[in-house]
Amino acid sequence: LSITENLRILSLGRNNIKNLNGLEAVADTLEELWISYNFIEKLRGIRVMKKLKVLYMSNNLVKDWAEFARLAELPLLEDLVFVGNPLQEKYASDQKNNWIEEATKRVPKLKKLDG
Repeated sequence: LSITENLRILSLGRNNIKNLNGLEAVADTLEELWISYNFIEKLRGIRVMKKLKVLYMSNNLVKDWAEFARLAELPLLEDLVFVGNPLQEKYASDQKNNWIEEATKRVPKLKKLDG
């Protein structure tokens, strides 16, 4: 019996994580991933999380739209917290609506963003 066999929620906040490699072990069951306050800049590896509905990844280091767009590969993602990433801060400082508009354009299935 694997410990990850029925894992639905994984909380890894404040763990000095730099990448999302190695998620395959929980990809079939994980619905929520909490990875705020880490050092994640690239979202490679996230695509295996086909059941993920909730992703809390505030205060990481994601800087560009190309990385953010990888989240569109998650078919069930509906709740995202992304505040505190350089990309979000750049757009939110101009106008908050601009950030929400741009983010939901790239990941249209989101029902909740930074809420």
